[in-house]
Amino acid sequence: MNFLVVDDNRLLNRFLVSYLRNKGHVCAALTDSSKVESWLDLNPCDAVILDIGMPKIDGLTLISILRSRYAELPIIIFTGMGYDEEMMQTARFAGANGYVSKGLGPSEIYSAVMRVLHPAQTHSQT
Repeated sequence: MNFLVVDDNRLLNRFLVSYLRNKGHVCAALTDSSKVESWLDLNPCDAVILDIGMPKIDGLTLISILRSRYAELPIIIFTGMGYDEEMMQTARFAGANGYVSKGLGPSEIYSAVMRVLHPAQTHSQT
């Protein structure tokens, strides 16, 4: 899969991009939320992983902007706010497909992202 990771925290951004690349995915990173639209206009992408709390354009506003132009593009919120039911519902109402906490371990973050993108697949082996 081809991901765009948008987070103003450069360290977390690099970490997630590196982890996804190690899992065999193509990844790009942006730390400036105001550049997402122009980047998506020029680059194919299977999903956006997006921080909520960013300067310039916050994640919830950006979701609404992206939904108006890229209705089918999966958007996953990547937040340091932990599990917050109200925030999760607000993000979903804005158009997010899923919600992942930055507080999870790398493999848990990856599993959560994959569950959002492939909800019908199970991870059990028989």
